[in-house]
Amino acid sequence: MRQDPLQSAVQPLHRTLHTQLQQWKNRAERKPLLIDGARQTGKTYLLQELLGSSFRQVLRIDFLESPEMIEAFAGSLNPSDLIDNIQLISGATFNAETDLLILDEIGECERAVTSLKYFAEKAPWMYVAASGSNIGLLNTFPVGKVEQYNLRPLSFREFLTAANQPALLQAFENQASSPAAHLKLMEMLTDYYFTGGMPEAVKVWFQLAEQNILERVQAVQRIHGDLIAGYQRDFGKYSGKVDASLIEGVFKAVPSQLSAVLDDSVKRFKFKHVHERKSRYQELESGISWLEKCRLILKNHPVEGRPRSPLAAYKRENRVKLFLMDVGLLNHMLGVSYKEIKKQGYEYKGYVAENFVQQELVALNIDPTYSWNDARAEIEFIASDQEGRIIPIEVKSGTRTRARSLQSYIQKCSPEKTIKLTGTQGSGPLETTHFVYPLYYAEHAIKAHIL
Repeated sequence: MRQDPLQSAVQPLHRTLHTQLQQWKNRAERKPLLIDGARQTGKTYLLQELLGSSFRQVLRIDFLESPEMIEAFAGSLNPSDLIDNIQLISGATFNAETDLLILDEIGECERAVTSLKYFAEKAPWMYVAASGSNIGLLNTFPVGKVEQYNLRPLSFREFLTAANQPALLQAFENQASSPAAHLKLMEMLTDYYFTGGMPEAVKVWFQLAEQNILERVQAVQRIHGDLIAGYQRDFGKYSGKVDASLIEGVFKAVPSQLSAVLDDSVKRFKFKHVHERKSRYQELESGISWLEKCRLILKNHPVEGRPRSPLAAYKRENRVKLFLMDVGLLNHMLGVSYKEIKKQGYEYKGYVAENFVQQELVALNIDPTYSWNDARAEIEFIASDQEGRIIPIEVKSGTRTRARSLQSYIQKCSPEKTIKLTGTQGSGPLETTHFVYPLYYAEHAIKAHIL
């Protein structure tokens, strides 16, 4: 529990979600904010440092750090009573008209979760924000009474912003296609494959930009190792009725199964050999569901035949591809070194590029994602645009862009347009049907043709 004006000398780490939170702040009335996301994705930083900087004062309650604050919610859940109790126990002062109240790790206090309903109904003028890394595991949830967002690891755009290279960011924004821009953006993309988007790893990577590469790499590797160890500790702490060894088995199987595919598309998740006594989806479903609810894995559902909107109608839970929520953690769990990533360059392993595109899709709230397969042909992603048209997205990690699977999809499904993401500079602005984008412009391709 902290109370301060949030004056920070450190350059803020930009998060795209901050814009939406500012819009929330500027409304005359509002529901409480609820920020969901995996542990260490920067939820507290987003609320306290970024959003909080525009308030007179911030009062933050962390139920893990200060469990005694749970007593403030033991009695009446009327907002005015709660504020009185919070001030009494914390010794802090709070002005409901000018200050921001943050309820951090709210999943540790079930009655605090329930209180969000009463803040929404009885005090919509107050600025109340909550966050947690186990929101999906809650037994009770104030449906319709909160404005909820999922905070993911930094997207590639956010990674470029953190680099603090205005010319490079401008080239990205303008979708520059010059050889110089392509070279630099591919270098940054392969750096992103190594660091991933976990805020601490990104921050250290750029803070140590003047150090030798070995120091930078080792610093990021230590952070990745600590993050993985922390997640694994959480398996036992928060597993509840789910077998913690089952959760860990699925978590470890995701990278190993992804890496079993080098150049071809990622295959469906195989349930055999994940756990010594379980080999069917029904037996593993609780572990998969737990990891998805905690935002540690991402789902993709393969579709057969001729897909139509809504794609959710084709979803079968026992036919699923699983990706890790962060490409940097993926490479760390597989023991892939920075040197190996950079050496592979444009021809980098296809499953890493696919995991990257999956992350870019969910960062734009396309979640879950879908793919297509028919006989021997596979399309890594398909998505429905605003008019309900199904658009295939082929992912080619290298510079060889011939795509037999895409040709097969065109012949069988007759799409009005297609997207191919590759290690090349792309097809240019004159194309009107079959668009080719460099991988680092995945966000632009998605926004231009799907959203």
